[in-house]
Amino acid sequence: MDIQQAVAASPVRILEKMMGGGLGSGNLGVIMSRAGVGKTAFLIQIGLDAAVRQKNVLHIALGQTTEHVQSWYDALLKDLTLRIGNGISETMQAGIAKHRVIQSFADKTLDAARLEHIIELYRENMQFIPDLIIIDGYNWELRSTVATAADLGAFKSSAWRLEAELWVSARTHRSETKDHPLALTPPCNTFDELIDIAFFLEPEGDEVDVRPLKSPSGEKSGDPPLRLHCDTFSLVAGAQPAEVKTPPSAHTLLSGGAPGAEELFGQCAEEWGLQETNYTFDGHQPARTRGLVRLSDTELEQGHVSEVYLNATMHRTYPDTPVIKKVLQSIWHQVNTAGEVFVVGTINPDLTVRGGTGWAAKLGRHWRKKVFVYDQEKDAWHQWRNGTWIEEAAPVITATRFTGSGTREVTDKGREAVRNLFKRSFGEPSR
Repeated sequence: MDIQQAVAASPVRILEKMMGGGLGSGNLGVIMSRAGVGKTAFLIQIGLDAAVRQKNVLHIALGQTTEHVQSWYDALLKDLTLRIGNGISETMQAGIAKHRVIQSFADKTLDAARLEHIIELYRENMQFIPDLIIIDGYNWELRSTVATAADLGAFKSSAWRLEAELWVSARTHRSETKDHPLALTPPCNTFDELIDIAFFLEPEGDEVDVRPLKSPSGEKSGDPPLRLHCDTFSLVAGAQPAEVKTPPSAHTLLSGGAPGAEELFGQCAEEWGLQETNYTFDGHQPARTRGLVRLSDTELEQGHVSEVYLNATMHRTYPDTPVIKKVLQSIWHQVNTAGEVFVVGTINPDLTVRGGTGWAAKLGRHWRKKVFVYDQEKDAWHQWRNGTWIEEAAPVITATRFTGSGTREVTDKGREAVRNLFKRSFGEPSR
């Protein structure tokens, strides 16, 4: 399979056919879902598909950092490379990067004037004119209905002038959106006349269903939903995910590099030839320095969680210190783009996982990722399924990006369990 065949078989192309062709210049497409289901990953699939076809992509990320969005592009391009088999040349990778610009803002405010300023900035300084505009993180409820409608209309006018397509994400709310929706739901239903195409992302076990809600003709599609992998948003073959044996080097461990379980996961990643990313911050000394990423205060703030919510969710209190807050915020980065989460620790009677790194397990559950915990007291792996922990005899690492976390006090059995996890997943170590 070459890159053109891989792109032609991408979920983006399949959805285009389902909806009667592409979005079209000056038209507005919306990706809707609840928080944490995968709006960002899906929009990046759209952007990557366009960049591979040598179309210029302006990706505007609101409430995110450039590094966060870039990490998603890198992860999905890596997945595309694996599906091609013979890889993508450095020249081709550079060409894809040339056709993509990421503009991030810490806030979620975007109006017509700000969008025009961004467009002109890149046109004047880089001679970059977008064929596709992506707006991720737009807050549909920040302003009045009239003001939001005016902004959306202006966004479409800018796209029409540039002969560009326009895709925007929209966060829905569980209380207002029933399962398996067939039409636009709040907050987008008010702006039905401005929206040309809409898809709803709905978690289905370890996968995500993409449900068409509106086509250019205004009619709902009668086709069944498209099912995608939750970690790469690539197409699931048949009813079950395709089992693709990828080399160890194609996998990346996301961790914090702290002494104990995280250090052990990092040592195994290096020994088996995996890539490694360890998130840290100023004033924190991790045991692992391979693949170190030092988070800024702005990046840490992305993982902010209120003390009240944390205590209520984890059924315990945490020390109210700046370091503990930053550790918990950094765990958000470890889990956010992972497809699977592996934790070494102890499962409490209330089904939480003991210690600060139990937050990694909780985040993974919240985002409906595969979550595995090796309980050192029970000497057994467990997977979170159907609202409880189910003993899992021999889990394997399948996601190309996975989290490795856990207690600082790793027992001999815990060390053996992690090493056996890598051995089952990748065979004998390469180093």
